[in-house]
Amino acid sequence: MSVFNRDEDDGLSRGGRTVIALPEGISDSRRSADARLEEASGLAEAIGLEVVDRLNFRVRSAKPATLFGSGQVDSIAAAARIAEANLIVVDATLNPVQQRNLETQTGTKVIDRTGLILEIFGERAATAEGRLQVELAHLDYQAGRLVRSWTHLERQRGGFGFLGGPGETQIEADRRLIRDRMAKIRRELEQVRRTRGLHRARRQRAPWPIIALVGYTNAGKSTLFNRMTGADVMAEDLLFATLDPTMRQISLPGIDKAILSDTVGFVSDLPTQLVAAFRATLEEVTAADLILHVRDIAHIDSDAQAEDVETVLKEMGIEPGKGAPIFEVWNKVDMLEAAEAESVRARAARRDDAVTISALSGEDVDHLVRLVADRLSAGSRVHDIVLPASDGAGIAWLHAHGEVLTQLESEGDLRLEVRLSEPEWARFQAR
Repeated sequence: MSVFNRDEDDGLSRGGRTVIALPEGISDSRRSADARLEEASGLAEAIGLEVVDRLNFRVRSAKPATLFGSGQVDSIAAAARIAEANLIVVDATLNPVQQRNLETQTGTKVIDRTGLILEIFGERAATAEGRLQVELAHLDYQAGRLVRSWTHLERQRGGFGFLGGPGETQIEADRRLIRDRMAKIRRELEQVRRTRGLHRARRQRAPWPIIALVGYTNAGKSTLFNRMTGADVMAEDLLFATLDPTMRQISLPGIDKAILSDTVGFVSDLPTQLVAAFRATLEEVTAADLILHVRDIAHIDSDAQAEDVETVLKEMGIEPGKGAPIFEVWNKVDMLEAAEAESVRARAARRDDAVTISALSGEDVDHLVRLVADRLSAGSRVHDIVLPASDGAGIAWLHAHGEVLTQLESEGDLRLEVRLSEPEWARFQAR
């Protein structure tokens, strides 16, 4: 589902030749210009665009009309002309006036970072909820750009009979239609959220621990998810390869059944229109028993990416000492030079909340699985339980949800030593 109306030469077709333009100095980003251009290029390539040039300009103060200075706009136009580009992506937020003026002065279609990410979300969303969230975000984004992009909107509809007057302009009518559609989508999403809340409550009543994978986009979450579950979730070297939450059942040492959840990747400067949609897809994380923060430890901006993830989790009420414990998984260690890889492994070894792996090769994933099992069992205690031998359901429950250490039958009863977590012990007692 594309969020843009595509013409043959609009530049957003797959393989469209694209110039990236980065205005430096208008944000407080801690990332280098090279890293930001690399991420913007990755976003463009995620929807099949061909990046033919990358430019960055120091912008001391944003120009109201074009964001960039006049000389910089001329340079962008020249670069697009020389590269025969049919699309310019500005790695910043443009208002409708800036976008229209840049298109006029460069003679090339222009979209900003928000439009590019919306396009990716629109193409990747697979579930009904995901598609609704993206459509809502797109309508919110497009509502402010009606004057720029809809050339028929200068028309007016006639008045109603005897009332006379100029009537309702087409642009006002279209804005009203957008508002009505947004209201309808919000009602549908509220119903989806209620349904998902019921499903989550049902899972919480079950004794299975939930493990959530979070991390910056393209950190390798889906590759790790597939490695741990044997699933075939889309896992490619693309930003936002995963948008919709995916859950699978897995077995861990001493834990017969657990639920592993793969989530949407984080990204810096997420468009405001998508914040609500993004947070909604992460609601499952708040119900997790353990959060695995997957990091691309080989990325030049790994630390900055980690801070972005931690910021969003904190805004959701998840931080050290609050909510589920967070364990860092330093992925892609196989992409480091040997000496650097050893240094990273040594750093992780000095911490009790980090481990190095390669989800692609499988290196140390078994070690991670054992650590996860240990973390989930950390609050467990051994309980001496006596049940009637005829209580097949109770005995089966203990075998399914705890670690049965011994089981002895005596005079029609079974005496069991069972290792159970505190929540599981409470659930057993509630039976």
